Amino acid sequence: MHPFRQAVEARDDAAMAALLAEDVVFTSPVAFKPYPGKAVTAAILRAVMRVFEDFRYIREIGDGRDHALVFEATVAGKRITGCDFLHVDDDGLIDDFMVMVRPLSGATALAEQMAAQFPRIQAEALEETPRAGG
Repeated sequence: MHPFRQAVEARDDAAMAALLAEDVVFTSPVAFKPYPGKAVTAAILRAVMRVFEDFRYIREIGDGRDHALVFEATVAGKRITGCDFLHVDDDGLIDDFMVMVRPLSGATALAEQMAAQFPRIQAEALEETPRAGG
C-alpha cells in the first residue's frame, strides 16, 4: 500500500503533507491552472478531506515512481469516482499530483464545494509558506 494512501485512510494531515515535495505541483480536476508548492497542495488536500463524504480508495495501481489510487466518495449528495495520479521524486516524495473525477455532475459539485473552501485554503497556505529571510 502506498504511504499516501495509508495517510489518507488514517486521515492524518501531517503524514499527507510530509509525503509532499516542496516543489510539488497539484493539478485539480476542476481548475485550469495547476497549483505549485507544498503549502497550497497540503491546504487543498485538507479541504478535500472536509468536502468528501464516505471517501475510500478502491484500487491501487503502480510501481516505481508512478502510482494511481482510484477512489469513491460523495460530494454534496453526488457520487463520484476519481483517481489520484502520483509521481514521486528521487527522495520518494510526491512531486506531481493530478486528480481526475467523474461524472460531470460530481465534478461540478466538487468545484462548487472547493470554491467555498478556497478562502480558507489560501489562508492556510499563506500561514505555511516559508518566509524569505526568516
